Amino acid sequence: MNSPILATVVALAAWSLVMWVWMYATRLPAMRKAKIDTFNLVGGAGSDLKAIIPPKQQWPADNYNHLHEQPTIFYAIAITHALIGTGDGVNLTIAWAYVALRVLHSLVQVLVNRVIVRFTLFSLSSLCLIALTLHAAMAMLGAHHL
Repeated sequence: MNSPILATVVALAAWSLVMWVWMYATRLPAMRKAKIDTFNLVGGAGSDLKAIIPPKQQWPADNYNHLHEQPTIFYAIAITHALIGTGDGVNLTIAWAYVALRVLHSLVQVLVNRVIVRFTLFSLSSLCLIALTLHAAMAMLGAHHL
């Protein structure tokens, strides 16, 4: 199977890995500057760093975490579209819009972190996800009734 919508899954996964690199490229120098001894550090969580490193150096980590929240639904729905044969046309366009909006959301969060802009991008991407989910449900119900 080679449904076109699978490219959006790969693209968003690849972007998540870009953010992983960005997170550590930012976080590790901030930890060194804060004199955190990573070699002898035991326990703790990434969220513990919020009290230690500057917020701007924490933003990539926050975004990386966000890319593991709602996008998990996107992966499931995009793969569902691929499996049921509806991963092209308007659904493909909506899926690419979702990916683009999530990339823009990442860039805004990491570079300027304007909450109203982030919220707008998140809301628009959520509408894309709702549309993809409704389309998958309609396609499955329609196929079920045949």
